[in-house]
Amino acid sequence: MDTGFIIEKFILVAVIFGISLVIAMYSTYAERKVAAFLQDRLGPDRAGPFGILQPLADGVKMFMKEEIIPTTSNRWLFIVGPGLALLCACIGTAVIPWGTPIEIGGKTIPLQVTDINVGVLYIFGVVSLGVYGVMIGGWASNNKYSLLSAIRAASQNISYEIAMGLSIIALLLVTNSLSLKEIVSKQHGFWENGWFTWYFFKQPLGFIIFMVCSFAETNRAPFDLPECETELIGGYHTEYSSMKLGFYLFAEYINMFVSSAVMAALYWGGYNYPGMDYVAVHLGPTWAPLIGTAVFFGKICAFIFFFMWVRWTIPRFRYDQLMNLGWKGLIPLAIANIIITGVVIAIIEKF
Repeated sequence: MDTGFIIEKFILVAVIFGISLVIAMYSTYAERKVAAFLQDRLGPDRAGPFGILQPLADGVKMFMKEEIIPTTSNRWLFIVGPGLALLCACIGTAVIPWGTPIEIGGKTIPLQVTDINVGVLYIFGVVSLGVYGVMIGGWASNNKYSLLSAIRAASQNISYEIAMGLSIIALLLVTNSLSLKEIVSKQHGFWENGWFTWYFFKQPLGFIIFMVCSFAETNRAPFDLPECETELIGGYHTEYSSMKLGFYLFAEYINMFVSSAVMAALYWGGYNYPGMDYVAVHLGPTWAPLIGTAVFFGKICAFIFFFMWVRWTIPRFRYDQLMNLGWKGLIPLAIANIIITGVVIAIIEKF
């Protein structure tokens, strides 16, 4: 295998991993600032100008805290749980196309770690594995509250994955592809043949279902029942401290980042934007892809802000309400969306 190719991919993986950690780290700061704004207060403002060093202070605190492993816990699984949760959160970024190929020194470099023709299935597989980190941590803690939290997380994950998968089936009927790169490239620009190219305008109901399921899959409010502090203390990470707790917190924010990236890629054009062909002609193959990548990250940040806005706006559901919404609300809606999409496609192809 070409050594240059390996180095190129290694650098890309390192950059994406670093960006994911930085975004996760500063999402904690952004969440506090958004909460403060919505509650008419200041938020962090002591560590550095405007409190921008607060995430670094929190990181140092996590590293310096005492490492506690309960004597009655399953020691090895207790250690493996947080690592598995963080690993599954990070590897989801491998198939996301961050921009069009960029030209550096006469060499064209794709801004995607790997383009597999079943990229959507890969994302679903990674999401499914992520709950094992929560399950293992909750069970290995030997704490009844942690175990109840882990069971809740598993039930919630299974319930909402069905509706999420069905919402994607309707999108696949439109795209005829499971490759994320191909799905994004088909949304080129913004307007074509008298209609919008972004799939949100072709699958609005599918997007809404997918987005609601994303909230549930990432355990974000109002679906944060596994971490419900009023009932379960701290949930599955009640017994965790130091960086093991930090891994679980990082995994949640990286999952939010990856979910935002997937939603932007599948439904909101990814790195595509109005006038991108004009920009490509005038700025060339080096700078134009960077602008597309910046647009993509802008969409991701907008979704992350929406995650935070919803958290501080809508109260937490009861568990029976959460299950009813998943099984009696979203699944029938997703099935109806598939039928409607199929009928519309059949009519269009016929006429």
